[in-house]
Amino acid sequence: MLKKIFIVRHCEAQGQPAESPLTEKGLKQAEYLVDFFSNEKIDRIISSPFLRAIQSVEPLSEKTNIKIEIDERLSERILSTMDLPDWYEKLKATFNDMELKFEGGESSQEAMNRIVNVAEEVFKRGTENTVIVSHGNIISLLLKNYHSDFDFECWKNLINPDIFQINFINNEVTLGRIWDEDKIIKI
Repeated sequence: MLKKIFIVRHCEAQGQPAESPLTEKGLKQAEYLVDFFSNEKIDRIISSPFLRAIQSVEPLSEKTNIKIEIDERLSERILSTMDLPDWYEKLKATFNDMELKFEGGESSQEAMNRIVNVAEEVFKRGTENTVIVSHGNIISLLLKNYHSDFDFECWKNLINPDIFQINFINNEVTLGRIWDEDKIIKI
């Protein structure tokens, strides 16, 4: 049986804190996701507990009448609890050294393990089509797990929202990007 996981990076948000809501544009993008998935039978929706992730799939949840399951493991990766003025360079370094860890943060490997566990659990369940909504850095690590060439440059090219499809059939995993910038709602 073919199982699909649609990995959704949340829509445009007002900030990075967990309680940051979507922008007006982000709310319109969330509505557009309903249209985007209208030809897919969705069995399950799992979200990061961050408000911007939940708001990104609320319209889809309402349209499909599928309750959003909150999973803490889909929270964005914490690079560090310290203010890092050079966070960009430090983040880049963590793509090359998966064990590199900064104060109060988690390594790329730790974060990868967290989100891969969610995906693997989804594959083991009976549901065929699952939407997972999360955040750019942790999604990058999930994609890197299944496609080792997914690197820092790929992370930089992610957009809000962004959607990848992971297929699981006969114990084989394939993935691809199914969203592009032409689908971004221009406001």
